Amino acid sequence: MRRQERETMRFEASTEIAATAEQVWQVQTDIDRWPEWTHSVRRARRREPGPLAVGSTALLEQPRLRPAVWRVVEVAAPYRFAWVSQTPGVRSHGDHRIVPLPDGRVRVELTLEQRGPLAGPVGWLFGDLTRRYLRMEADGLRRRCERA
Repeated sequence: MRRQERETMRFEASTEIAATAEQVWQVQTDIDRWPEWTHSVRRARRREPGPLAVGSTALLEQPRLRPAVWRVVEVAAPYRFAWVSQTPGVRSHGDHRIVPLPDGRVRVELTLEQRGPLAGPVGWLFGDLTRRYLRMEADGLRRRCERA
């Protein structure tokens, strides 16, 4: 395997939210409504009805990026879901974790890991945008959950 095929780029954002894990989970997994609370998503559409489950898919449209289909690969309600999206040369893995804190709040941890022969160049070109979008998602989720 060539070096560039093993290349990995990782991006992270986190925030603490004055809400329960169940409240945050309800907002975070209602993917069709993401554009209401984060400007990092222009349009989101689940492709199947029902609760989020392994195999569920969603189409996300984000400013300055191509539309992407994400497929859920792990669910541990109400604490975590992970999904993947594939584009030529890059496989993206997004992880959404809700960690209960001793004071009754939660910490939300968002990560995006990109692997593949084009992960380095894509990370270099879009790294700042990716970091900004993860921050927007974390902050928007906090505002939405604390307002509810």
